This record gives sequence, C-alpha cells and structure tokens, in this order.
Amino acid sequence: MTGPTNPAPRAAISAPPALDARESADNAPANTPGTDSGSRTRRLRRIRRALAITAVLAVGVIATAVLSSGTRHGYLDPRSADPAGSRAVAELLKERGVTTRVVTTAREAADAAGPRTTLLVTDPDRLGPTQRDVIRSAIDLSGGRTVLLAPSSHSLPDLSPGVHTEGDADTDRPDPGCTLPAATSAGRADTGGGHRYTTALPGAVRCYPSGGHPTLLVLPTGPAGGDTVLLGSDTILLNESLADEGNASLALQLLGSRPDLVWYLPSLADSDPAATDSGEDKSLLELVPAGWSWALLQLFVAAALAALWRARRLGPLVTEKLPVAIRASEATEGRARLYRKADARDRAATVLRAATRERLAALVGVPHIQAHDPVALVPAVSARLQGEPRDVTALLFGPIPSDDAALVALADHLDVLEREVRTS
Repeated sequence: MTGPTNPAPRAAISAPPALDARESADNAPANTPGTDSGSRTRRLRRIRRALAITAVLAVGVIATAVLSSGTRHGYLDPRSADPAGSRAVAELLKERGVTTRVVTTAREAADAAGPRTTLLVTDPDRLGPTQRDVIRSAIDLSGGRTVLLAPSSHSLPDLSPGVHTEGDADTDRPDPGCTLPAATSAGRADTGGGHRYTTALPGAVRCYPSGGHPTLLVLPTGPAGGDTVLLGSDTILLNESLADEGNASLALQLLGSRPDLVWYLPSLADSDPAATDSGEDKSLLELVPAGWSWALLQLFVAAALAALWRARRLGPLVTEKLPVAIRASEATEGRARLYRKADARDRAATVLRAATRERLAALVGVPHIQAHDPVALVPAVSARLQGEPRDVTALLFGPIPSDDAALVALADHLDVLEREVRTS
C-alpha cells in the first residue's frame, strides 16, 4: 500500500535553481543608483581639479611671458633691458635725436645704409661669405659710418682688408692714446679685454692701445667718404657696463655721429657654418637655450601654487578600529614560529625567563628594578617553595637550552615554578 506522495522531493529538486539565482544576485557587485552617482560626482570633482590646475599654470605662464616679452630679447639687443642687452645706449641715443632701427639680415642692413646712417654690425664673425660681401659693398658705397664689433681674422679679410689682429688685449681700460675727439673727450673706456689690431693703411687713427696695438681703429673707407670703426670689445655697449669710466660717452659719440642708426643683429640665416662650428668646447650652461632660467622660475612658481592649493592642515590623531581583532594566543604562536624558523633558542629562552622573573618579582614582593638581579630574586622565590629543593638560579638565570626539547622543558619548569609560587 502506497501512502500519499511526499511533495518534498519535488520542492527539493526545484529549489536549487532559485537558490543559485539568489546567491548569484547576492554575490554580484552592487550597482545601485546611489553608488553610480557618487562615483560620477568624484570623477567630475577630479576633472574640475585638473582643469583648475591647468588654468592656473596657463595664466602664470602667459602672465610671465607678457611681463617679460618687452624687455628680454638677446645679447647686444637694443630692445633688451638685461645686463647683457643694449637698451640703455639706445635710449640715450633716442634722447639725442638718433633713430635706431634693428635689422636681422645683411640685405636689409645694406639697403638701409647711407650717408646719414651709422651701420653697427654686432657679430661680424657670424656672417657667411655672401653676407660679408654684401656688407663690404655697403661700406664702400654708403658714405656713412660702419662700426664692426670685435671682428677677428675670420671676417677681417673681407670686411676690412689690410687690417690684422694682434691677439687679445691685456689692459681692460686703456687710456685713449690718440687725438680722436670721441676718445679724448671720453677718456678711459672698457675697450680692452678683446682683440687688438694692426694696419699699415694710410689715414688710420689708432686709439686705446694695449701693449702697443690699438683696440679701437678708425679707417677712412671708399670714394664716397665715410669711415669704418673697428672696436675690439663690445663691453662699452652693454647695459651693465655703460656707466663705467667713459663707456657711455664713447658709445654715444661712435654711434651718434649720424641721425640714423642701423643696428644689425645677424640672424641664423646669415650665419657662417665655419664660424659657428669652431670646434671650441662649450660648457653645459652655454648649450642650454636662452630663457631657461625664466622657464625654471615659472615651474617653481607653479609648483608653489599647487602646493599651497593642495595643502591641508593636519588635525589631531584619530583612533581607528582594526578590521580584524587578533587574539593574544595567535600573536604568541606567530612569534614562536618566527623564533623556531630562525633557530633563535637563545632569544626565546631569554624572553621566557625575563617574563617569568618579572611576574615572580611581583608575587614575592621584590621591586621591579631588582627583578633581574639573582641576589635579590632567588632567595625570595626559594623561600616560597616547599618540598624538594630546586636550583632556582639555574632555572631563572641558567644557560641557553641546547635544543628545542630542552627549550620546551624549560618553559614547562618555569610554568611549574610560577604556579607553585602563586599558590603558596
């Protein structure tokens, strides 16, 4: 006879899929609307911070560039207020009615040269052969004045034939030593420290001699009149030295003899590869492009602003619950395993004996500072023991166990000793 059918098996058969579905849903990562909105908010906040940092850096760079764009140009540049610029002499010439025009190519310089013009070539040695020929034609045909700053034997044959260099000057500020009005009225000037010249051309005026050779040479040039001035050093035109000695007077008279001044700064297109690749070793700072110091300053300011923006005031320490509570027995077992792995029976025995001595000292009334003194501790402990006498000194202050079994036996004996003292 069969009884009523038990529906439990069917329920048991159909239940696992539902349970699996629920367990899968429970184990799946939470993806609630609140979580999505929170992560989206944090992402937007990080994006806004990044944009704010970028904006601050951009504003700082633009502001620095704008503030320095009108004063920083280059070496011997009449627009530059840097110590190595020449803006000071250009401003003084302007006050005296001399118009200064800056050009960067030899063709522009030659086209601007004329009888009422002073042509200043700031770096003759940088010119290529074609550019030197163009400047030489301008010297011969312009009828004005041409000033060549520190030309050497590289450019002298083309720009001023018949003139040769005689090494470097050994006097930084020589006396005029000539009858040239500009030199006699200026007095001593910083024409030394550069090249010295020698020539046999007629009509040459030799000034500021150093070792018997002039550092300033004035030559008549061309059938149209005019003259050429060879200056062995460019120091008298720099902002940082214009106020020294008679530099300002000499510079103004050499460059201000005509109403127009063409200031020729040779560009890279006018450079001569043979002159630029001279084989001279340059220091690391000379190889770094101009303006690196300003870029470094901008980075420093940006870093300082970012540090101030991201700075946070440190508050008091806040206690935090550990995520897992570790039982003392587990910590003891872990340390014991470390001692065993390192074969440190000496350290383990020392720790066991020291802890036992401290507890025994508290039980027998020995001060804590004398807990490790056998003279004070051993008699007090022995007085609390009953039964057969034992070597308490060897137990509490004895040698290091020879093996692990001896270490275990030592731990057992220490437990028995402490229990006996505690119960006595």
